[in-house]
Amino acid sequence: MAESEDALTIRHVAERLMKSRPELDADLVENSVRTAYEELRYARVRTYLPVLMERRAKDLLPSDEQTYRQT
Repeated sequence: MAESEDALTIRHVAERLMKSRPELDADLVENSVRTAYEELRYARVRTYLPVLMERRAKDLLPSDEQTYRQT
């Protein structure tokens, strides 16, 4: 069964974030992306949805400084 377009977008955004922030837990990244998607899912213009989701998910994740302090 093929993935829906939205599920594919969520997966791609999560993969990009995990590559850019490998020190973070994968579940944390995926949850932040799903939260971002839920906040933006009813947007009329969907062209920029992946970019907006990625920006919002980054806001939900701990900053680099917070991550390094915890380790």
